[in-house]
Amino acid sequence: MKLLKLLANLGYGSRREVTQMLKNGWVTGADGRALGLDETIDLADAVACAAIRVDDEALDPLPGVVLMLNKPVGYTCSTRDQVRLVYELLPPRFRQRKPVLSTVGRLDRDTAGLLLLTDDGLLLHRIIAPKARVQKVYEAELGMDLRGDEAALFAAGTLLLEGEDAPLAPAGLVALGPRRARVTLSEGRYHQVRRMFAAVGNHVVALRRVALGGLTLDGLVEGEWRVLNAREVAQVFSAPQMETGMEGALPGLP
Repeated sequence: MKLLKLLANLGYGSRREVTQMLKNGWVTGADGRALGLDETIDLADAVACAAIRVDDEALDPLPGVVLMLNKPVGYTCSTRDQVRLVYELLPPRFRQRKPVLSTVGRLDRDTAGLLLLTDDGLLLHRIIAPKARVQKVYEAELGMDLRGDEAALFAAGTLLLEGEDAPLAPAGLVALGPRRARVTLSEGRYHQVRRMFAAVGNHVVALRRVALGGLTLDGLVEGEWRVLNAREVAQVFSAPQMETGMEGALPGLP
């Protein structure tokens, strides 16, 4: 690929702006030599790509990137809403990338935690496809104490959400305290965790996604992001055993 096209696609500027950057000598290679307008880049050559510097900074992640973001509450996954967007947590030029950098599914404004973004459309659809049944794990803080029968109700595969006539797939629930629970889903209906607790007479006051398949935040600070490697992306499709149970977490239970 022409270096000029690559830099423009990565959001460094319009073709005219990138042309000027190259003419100014702001883009250099492994040997420190300024790279020119006619340079071509082999995207499969990871070493050569990693050596490129733009204004003395490492080149942004190449196309096919997958980012993991620890999303704070208050940010939305939309690209158009007149509110704070998750893209504001990334370098500004990331919004100009081609192909576009999209969120893999969504977390609503009041839900925090693990969110993936990618410009790989095939991977995105592979993750969110219903048949993939990628597990999503959430930790919820509740407005009222757990009753003790929620794990059985969630696991039964018969729970109905308000306004729907198809029961939910079995879901896992582990009580972490009288008003805290970890919930594992294999589907992704609208506001599902919140509506599940509403269906059993409770309500969620705080919600965080802590895992996607076998991938966890692994110490990533809230509001920060990092690039995933191929091994980590593969963990999304691993399927840990779904946990369920109330034992030891509620008063009166053994």
